[in-house]
Amino acid sequence: MSNGLKQDVSIGDNLQRLRKQAGLTQAQASAKLELLGLSMTPEIYAKIEQGRYSIKISVLLALKEIYRADSFDAFFEGL
Repeated sequence: MSNGLKQDVSIGDNLQRLRKQAGLTQAQASAKLELLGLSMTPEIYAKIEQGRYSIKISVLLALKEIYRADSFDAFFEGL
């Protein structure tokens, strides 16, 4: 039995928008996460954007840096 948190709202569309604004592919975004010491494959990153895989807070913190987001509001816009 899993004790993991279940995603109830997908921020995938916002992640995709921010990634594209940063001029990155999913593979490039996952590689940048790997360079920051976070385990991420392009396949898992794609599932996160599709809302099929819950994002870890550590990944969200790193993406804020990678995408140069001013605040976390950009991740939750429109929800």
